[in-house]
Amino acid sequence: MEIFSLTLITTFLAATVRMATPIALAGLGETISERAGISNLGVEAIMLSGSYFSFWAMFQYSNPLFGLLFGILGGIAVSLLHAWLSIYCKADQTIAGLALNFLILGLTSFLFLMQFGQTTTLPSIQTIGRMEIPLLSKIPVIGQAFFNQDPFVYMLLLFVVLILVLFYKTEWGVILKAVGENPRSADTAGLNVKKVRYTAAIANGLLGGLGGAYLSTVKLGFFQENLTSGKGYIALVAVILGRRNPVGVLAAALVIGSAEALQIRLQTLGSNIPSQLFAMFPYLVTILVLLFSIGKSHDPAALGVPYERDKR
Repeated sequence: MEIFSLTLITTFLAATVRMATPIALAGLGETISERAGISNLGVEAIMLSGSYFSFWAMFQYSNPLFGLLFGILGGIAVSLLHAWLSIYCKADQTIAGLALNFLILGLTSFLFLMQFGQTTTLPSIQTIGRMEIPLLSKIPVIGQAFFNQDPFVYMLLLFVVLILVLFYKTEWGVILKAVGENPRSADTAGLNVKKVRYTAAIANGLLGGLGGAYLSTVKLGFFQENLTSGKGYIALVAVILGRRNPVGVLAAALVIGSAEALQIRLQTLGSNIPSQLFAMFPYLVTILVLLFSIGKSHDPAALGVPYERDKR
């Protein structure tokens, strides 16, 4: 009985990590962006672009590295478009992000239709498999969950550590926070506010593109219209719950991922409950957790506010 329980916990934890990975990657990217004062609600668009272009590259070249590269480039392109609208055009960042979500949804659906046409069978690719890390994978419970996974999980853990160090132990982290809190003072001190924000946007696109690429190249092995199904919005919730701290974002993503893993487990057990109710479960948990966090998050002072150098 103990062995069965241990296996069940290990399997559930491994599934939680897999479900949390794309949300955490996109959440880390948005965390960097918001630290610099750019609020990008277009995370859904970034992930969807990364998902489509990584699938396209994998289908064309059957090369995981190409899939990874094109997924990153797809995410960066969308994030930079939002940055250009926000920084150069000084557009409303919320509206720009939402508009990009609709634009990329239509664009990826159109490109997919142009490439593959109307088909009842979705084109598929070989998914990226697991890479077991010797010794570490033998650790009880967490070994299989964290160290017998696909490369995206290892990249996620690496990015959490790197961003944590960059935020709190480097000059770049101080600069990023200064630009997000008071861009005018940062500008007066000789910092290039636009450059810092564009750099943050590139990081957002890179990580969000990876999160989208995970869905098509690891989790599913195919692409379809609206593949992300709101995961970009859930990543935004993870950023709020995690208080823009890399470890906090990862923890929030794991909580949300556990809800998704649980609904899959409940579905496999068989039930008369409609499947649509199970599908709603992760989103309901996300909303409930978000409600309990209201008023507990400190936003950067200049978040979402366009910086106009000549305006006093």
